[in-house]
Amino acid sequence: MCFHFKQSKPKEAFKAKGLEGHPVNGLYNGFSHPNVNVVTQESPKYLQHFKWGLIPSWAKDDNIKKYTLNARHETLKTKPSFKNAKRCLIFADGFYEWKWLDKQGKKKQKYLIELPNSELFSFAGLYDQWIDKQTGEIINSCSIITTEAKGIMREIHNSKMRMPMIIESNQMDDWLENRETNLFYNFKTFEV
Repeated sequence: MCFHFKQSKPKEAFKAKGLEGHPVNGLYNGFSHPNVNVVTQESPKYLQHFKWGLIPSWAKDDNIKKYTLNARHETLKTKPSFKNAKRCLIFADGFYEWKWLDKQGKKKQKYLIELPNSELFSFAGLYDQWIDKQTGEIINSCSIITTEAKGIMREIHNSKMRMPMIIESNQMDDWLENRETNLFYNFKTFEV
């Protein structure tokens, strides 16, 4: 699963326009449903802020966002929350996972996972637009797609065996245009 990540690169690293006057870096905790930096299928060159925790367009209220911080790649086409969502990229330069040191998960070790040169990357994501029926507010929201843990991530995320789908910079267009991509898993890790 992926519930915590960081984005510490300057805005110029995104190679996208938008968000003038808005800070684009920080530490993100999904459980607080922050605005995160994304580009979408419709606007791949325009950087936007979307709420983390996808709210499907058909939802009666926004409570579902508690359960949609992540979307399992294996069930994207069958889960009602995700099957009509569109693709996006969610930018980061590191994410955090906790390794269980005992069977109950009471003792844990926190890890920061980055690409080898601490470079900017993106999570494969999905987004949707929801209109609050009471206020009329339009809310754009997103989820990070996860897949089965591989390599070092099987050792670190040893309880649920999941990891976020990472899209390399040269494959971002492929992801946004619904073409198959080769996922990238060459991480470096740090105990935190």
